[in-house]
Amino acid sequence: MSLSEEIAPHLPYLRRFARALSGSQASGDAYVVATLEAIVADASIFPTDVRPKIGLYRTFLALWNTVGENRNNARPVASAAERNLEAITPRPRQAFLLRTVEGFSLEETAAVLNMPLEEARHLIDEAGREIADQVATDVLIIEDEPVIAMDLETLVEEMGHRVVATARTAKEAVTSAREHRPGLVLADIQLADGSSGIDAVNEMIMSFSVPVIFITAYPERLLTGERPEPAFLITKPFQIDTVKAAISQALFFDRRAERRPAA
Repeated sequence: MSLSEEIAPHLPYLRRFARALSGSQASGDAYVVATLEAIVADASIFPTDVRPKIGLYRTFLALWNTVGENRNNARPVASAAERNLEAITPRPRQAFLLRTVEGFSLEETAAVLNMPLEEARHLIDEAGREIADQVATDVLIIEDEPVIAMDLETLVEEMGHRVVATARTAKEAVTSAREHRPGLVLADIQLADGSSGIDAVNEMIMSFSVPVIFITAYPERLLTGERPEPAFLITKPFQIDTVKAAISQALFFDRRAERRPAA
């Protein structure tokens, strides 16, 4: 298979990444075209020691970082997400978008950025802290396992947010939500008394809208193919980096919960 055939399926996703990174469709697309032209002019710049998608993104970022960002300070910022993105410093911004928007794993993000794993992790953590500086919020944790709840509380607070309550049952969760009106909910599904975190979320969002991340050992209860399904679903046992990325993404894009049928 030729190089062009290998990278062609990934170009729509690279355009999405480039547009998010540059802040405009025209600028993002222009950088993608410039990347392709550079590869055509000298195929040796394309890395052959990684998968084609990683190689394509790495080549794009090498060009991007050489030319410099196409900042247009006169451009109107249309959304809260764009304002949040512009406030993140350049390298953490790249790592954040690769991890959360493009869906690369931490290892793949490090490979795209051509840096050690720990350096990539540091950049993503830095992006999370910068996002927290902009949108630090109160968090409600719905989790009946004390050790897991403590781990989540530590993680959330290290990111710069505040845990206002930890609930072990659906009733406790709804009561805490009404009292504190959190800006983010981390919810398990199966709770201590046999009640459902799904039911708790459904009840609380009848009163107010809030981003929700489900963290559960029973993802099949939410992945039914019926609508709506959660924007953020993490399977236990979870990776800390995955939860951090989901929290940053949920607050960054403020993807609020939608009511779904009780399970």
